[in-house]
Amino acid sequence: MAEGHRAVSVLYQALLTGLVLTLVTRRGEDDAAAFVFRLFRRQHLEKFRPGLVKLGLDRLPHAVACAQYHYLSNQLGGVKTEYAPESDRKAWVRYPPPRWIWSGTAICGIPSRVNAAMLHGWHGHNGVTLSNPRLGFVCTGQTVDGHPGLEGYYLEHDRDLAPEERVRFAPGEDMPDADPARAPRLDPAVWPAERLDTVVSRYAMEYVRTTLPVLLELLGPADTRRLLDHAARLIGMQYLDETARLLGITSSGPAAFARYLAALAAAQGEAVEVSREPGRARVRQKGWRLARGLEPLDPAAFDAWAELWHGAFAAHDRRLRLAVTREADIIDFVITAR
Repeated sequence: MAEGHRAVSVLYQALLTGLVLTLVTRRGEDDAAAFVFRLFRRQHLEKFRPGLVKLGLDRLPHAVACAQYHYLSNQLGGVKTEYAPESDRKAWVRYPPPRWIWSGTAICGIPSRVNAAMLHGWHGHNGVTLSNPRLGFVCTGQTVDGHPGLEGYYLEHDRDLAPEERVRFAPGEDMPDADPARAPRLDPAVWPAERLDTVVSRYAMEYVRTTLPVLLELLGPADTRRLLDHAARLIGMQYLDETARLLGITSSGPAAFARYLAALAAAQGEAVEVSREPGRARVRQKGWRLARGLEPLDPAAFDAWAELWHGAFAAHDRRLRLAVTREADIIDFVITAR
């Protein structure tokens, strides 16, 4: 099952990155930055306060709590992070390369402003959420600008900050070396290996889950369908080999692709049934966990998500046919010979 969670993480991580690149190239830097800002602000509003409690950080000084939150929450999702406290009012966090969100060569296509939108969307709002108007984030380096990692520190100032001061850029400053002995640790009794495996897939899923309503609000149904369809289909095709290999699926044909879909669905927490007959296979999924709590969503969201599987299917065997339908709480994937 760990391999299934890893495969889900790879696929949805790539979908998020691919979508941002699609926005940069087809809509421009302004829309890409607006999307990233809204995505991370919505994630912040949904996840930050509950996450502090879940990770046992809610009673720490605010600057320290914020830096430890980013260190732990990102490590849980499979992201490289480092942490270095200086005092109760100043604590550093660093994301060394390779960057999780802009994996591989994708980092070459991400404008500095688009990456900075992530900091404005989340990091700069921590003080607001904590009712601490003196708390801000100082970014000392961005990987997309050629620095050896995205890094910065939370600082509790001596005065209240204006909104435009909540994120400041100071590329001349340097993070101290991280001391692993001072890094926060999770209680293994609360976070056993099985739970950690699951978090890897849920981390990436949450980004795509948040993407659906944010993109609909920003672009509307028609452009959401057009752009997310495009990104999802390409990512499905491009990552079929890697994800199938993780799942141990090496053969072709309807039954093999049904196993692929079922394994990924199970890793996402879905209940699935698989049926097969000569030349035909069917995967029936009850519910759509990715959209839980978001319904009703415009049909464009489901149609775009389905393109991820159409893309993977095209790479699996272009001589077969895949139909993906949704009725009430049931999603059907039917694979047949042409």
